[in-house]
Amino acid sequence: MITKCQLALLLVLASFLLFACGFFEDEYDDYYDDEPYDSEYYEEEAAAEEIEKEKQEELAELGDANLSIESIPEYADPAFEVFSQYVDVFGIGIYATNDIPETKVFHAAGVMAQYLDNDEDGLPDDPAVIHALQAKQASIYIFPRPDSRAEEEFFDAIEGLLDSGKLALQPCYGEEIVPNGAARGEFDASLEEILHLITNTGYAHAYPEIFGEERGTAIADAMDEARGGYFEDVPNSYPDGAWYTYDDQTCDYACMISEYHYWALTSLLGGQDFAGRGEEIAHEWRLNTSEKLRDGDPAIYELLTDPQYYFPTILPDGNYSP
Repeated sequence: MITKCQLALLLVLASFLLFACGFFEDEYDDYYDDEPYDSEYYEEEAAAEEIEKEKQEELAELGDANLSIESIPEYADPAFEVFSQYVDVFGIGIYATNDIPETKVFHAAGVMAQYLDNDEDGLPDDPAVIHALQAKQASIYIFPRPDSRAEEEFFDAIEGLLDSGKLALQPCYGEEIVPNGAARGEFDASLEEILHLITNTGYAHAYPEIFGEERGTAIADAMDEARGGYFEDVPNSYPDGAWYTYDDQTCDYACMISEYHYWALTSLLGGQDFAGRGEEIAHEWRLNTSEKLRDGDPAIYELLTDPQYYFPTILPDGNYSP
């Protein structure tokens, strides 16, 4: 039986609880009044999500990440009928003759895909570079070896397209494609030839003031420093202290930039760092590791590690798995 004293105590406790609930409710409201959960925040978030969605849709439209060997596409110039194997890599073609093993064709396609989609999420890393490559119908072609009669006839047939600038091609010969070559002390030429196409047709046109292959661009200025000065043509000898001393007399200034870009990026990624390689290439290039490049050529190191240009951070091995 509840006494009057106990009843009074219960009433006091109930009143206190009601007061406390009201107090904390007011405090809760005051807190969110000070830190509003307003609609503007949600609108900004929604806009950011929409921009990201549109970007992903644009990237997806740039090409399929699935690599497969197909017949030569119907839209290709008749001269390409010399090839029987074709792989589409984000709209960039890999063409090979029937005597190139499928393993080498897939390896070349995988290297191309990993250069362009280095995080292997199935989407190209830089749409601007892809657009530039597609605009020139950029393609890699593979014959077994250089200077074959078949290659000469192929070039004769497409000379007009090349001269008009409507087509960009880069050779990558079957005998030079060496999957996992570094493990055997051999360099895989697909790492070089495919990169040449990506830089001189992709990056040079997507970012002309930075990677354009002419005097006065950022990469040209870095190269001139690496060569010990500006040389329109390959000099008879380079100044003491130069670390890029490419000496092919047939290579013009634009070609020299393309070669410099290749040496620097593959060195950054570890592609030139294996037993005996440093000595083998010292007559052309002396900064064959990432550390040497960082310390010896900070200008190109800064360009190639600038995230706005989406350069790869992992050396391709040809095993592309989106």
